[in-house]
Amino acid sequence: MAQWGGGSGPCKTNPVGNFVNCPDNNAPRAAPWGDAQWIGLGFLVFSVIMLVEFVGSPFMKNAQVVIGLIIGMVVAVVCGYTNSASIDAAPAVTFLWTTTYKYSIYPPAIIPLLITYTLAMVESIGDITASCEVSQLTVEGREFESRLQGGILADGLAGILAPLFFNSPMSCYAQNNGIISLTRCANTMAGYMCCFFLVLMGVFSKFGALFLMVPDPVLGGMTTFLFSSVVVSGIRILSFLPWTRRERFIVASALTLGMGTSLVPGVLTHMFNYHGSNPFLISLINSANIVLDTGFALGAITSCVLNAILPANPPMAAEPIIDRHGPTPTNKEIEEMQVEAQSVHESMLSAKN
Repeated sequence: MAQWGGGSGPCKTNPVGNFVNCPDNNAPRAAPWGDAQWIGLGFLVFSVIMLVEFVGSPFMKNAQVVIGLIIGMVVAVVCGYTNSASIDAAPAVTFLWTTTYKYSIYPPAIIPLLITYTLAMVESIGDITASCEVSQLTVEGREFESRLQGGILADGLAGILAPLFFNSPMSCYAQNNGIISLTRCANTMAGYMCCFFLVLMGVFSKFGALFLMVPDPVLGGMTTFLFSSVVVSGIRILSFLPWTRRERFIVASALTLGMGTSLVPGVLTHMFNYHGSNPFLISLINSANIVLDTGFALGAITSCVLNAILPANPPMAAEPIIDRHGPTPTNKEIEEMQVEAQSVHESMLSAKN
C-alpha cells in the first residue's frame, strides 16, 4: 500500500526538502504521498485486474496481472508520469567484475547476518509450501519434504554466492505464489524462462531500466493484490490443520506476536540498548532486534516452540462443529459428532505419519 500511495521512500517516511513530493520534487507529475493521482493510478491497475476476472476470456484471466500492469504503464506514459532518465543513466552492458572491492570481515555483522539467513530460510519454507498448495501439489509427506529440502538448499547456495557478488542474501519471493494462483501456470519451464530474463536484464542494464520507469503506484496496485493472494494461500494451508484447542492456541499465539510487530513496527526493539564498543554485544543486540522486528520470524519461532512443548491432544480431543444458531443438539447427537470428528482427526494423523 505504501507504493500505491506514491512510494515507500523518503517522500513517505521523511517528506522534507527534495522529497516533499513523490518520488521527488524533480520527477514528472510529482505530488505528495497519498495524493489522489497516485491512488487513482494504482486503482486503475487494480480495477483492470477485477474487470478481467469478470468479463475476460480464460486466457485473459490467466494473464490478468500482466494486462493490468501493461495498461497501467501505458496510461502512466501517456499522462506524463515517466521519463527516460533511468534508461539514459544505465550502462549498455554490466558485468559483475567491472567494479571490485576489498574483502574483509566485519565482526558486528556476523551474528545479524546469521539471523538474516535463518529468517530467509523460514520465509522460504512458507513460500515453498504455499507454492506447492497453489500448484495443487501435496504439502506433506516425503515428496513435499524432498521438494522443501531442494528449495532451501537452492536458497542457501544463492545466499552464499550473492555476498560474493556484493549483494544481500537471496530468498524466495512470496509474490510467486500469487502469480501461480492467478495464472494457473506452475510449469517449471516458465520459472526457467523467468530466470533467463532476470539474468538478461541484469547484464543488459538498459533492458532492466525499462522496469525502473514504472511508477510506484502502478506496481502498488498490482503487488497489493498479489500479496493478498499470498495471504489466501496461507489461510488455505491452515485449513488442513485438525482444528483442536491445541492448534487454535498455537496459531493464535503466533498471530498475536507476528501480526502485532508487523502492525506496530519497532514496538519490541527498545528493550535492549547498548552504547558501548564491544562488537559481540553490538551484533547480539542487533540480531535480537532483527528478530523482534520481523513479524513472520517472531510468529514462526513462537509456533515452533509451542508445537514442541505443548502436549499432544488426548484421543478424544477433536471437537465437533456445532451450529450455535440452530437447535441445541442432544447428547446422542453430540456423541455421534465426536466420533465422526475423531475418525477424521485420526485419518489425518495417519496420513501425516
